[in-house]
Amino acid sequence: MVHRALEPFVRAAHENPPPHPSTLSATERRRLFREEARAMWGEPETVASVSDGHIALADRTLDTRLYVPLRDEGKALVLFFHGGGFVAGDLESHDALCRRLCADTGMRFLAVDYRLAPEHPFPAGIDDAVDVIRYVANSLSQFCTGAAELIVMGESAGASLVAVASALTRQENLGVAAQVLIYPTLGPDLVTESSHTYASGYLLELDHLRYDYQQYLGAWSDHTDPRVTPLMFNDLSGAPSAIVLVAECDPLRDEGVAYAGLLEHFGVSVELLEAEDMVHGFLKLGALVPETLDIVDDLADHMHRFVEHASR
Repeated sequence: MVHRALEPFVRAAHENPPPHPSTLSATERRRLFREEARAMWGEPETVASVSDGHIALADRTLDTRLYVPLRDEGKALVLFFHGGGFVAGDLESHDALCRRLCADTGMRFLAVDYRLAPEHPFPAGIDDAVDVIRYVANSLSQFCTGAAELIVMGESAGASLVAVASALTRQENLGVAAQVLIYPTLGPDLVTESSHTYASGYLLELDHLRYDYQQYLGAWSDHTDPRVTPLMFNDLSGAPSAIVLVAECDPLRDEGVAYAGLLEHFGVSVELLEAEDMVHGFLKLGALVPETLDIVDDLADHMHRFVEHASR
């Protein structure tokens, strides 16, 4: 049963489905995604400072945004990868979420504007995630003072990039304290029970996500590649400890639960959190559903425990 505050939105989505993304240009899609995110923001959280910058990699430069909390504990830097189906999303669309998480955790957040499809199809986003994690892990003092821990966090499509990058770099001793996967999408073959139960009308339309995967993968057809479907990894031993947050009324819930189980199978410490009555993308709905702030509080507590454990 979806949360009572979300019932009008779910009812509206059933009665008046959003336009299929194939009817929109990439530019228009991103504009609408950004505008919808802003409409849900409410009053942005106050942080000490927000500064735009960039990370210069070997053959490209990615924009970033650094958030410093009012109570800067100096214990961790969270490297954040936004959602948006690999096609939409940017520093603006997730600004309010980063502010809220930064303020609640007391941790610095560094948001990354990675390359998007269809202009930059698979594996461009993964390459960005891997290279940025390596860069930041080896340059922490550029973003934090003191002996801070590094956490990598992703939301939805961004969580997929974080899961893959964490697996690919797991043997590199980068010192990542934890990977935080927020309602991750973990492959284009959506055949779980939750994907059938919540396929339409719950703020993530599965046929839209399948279309986004087509845009993202381009000519790449091998869905068994674990970079496409992280549930296909045959070894995750040595991957960073994980927090996996899923929503009860999300078509992606079951695959998130399955990935938490896969990590545990390979000996990775995992905290699986399930938000009851919530839908995909609920963390951005704090102005509409105040109870989501309690979930953010709980997520922050789990993140602190991983940081404290890593620093011992």
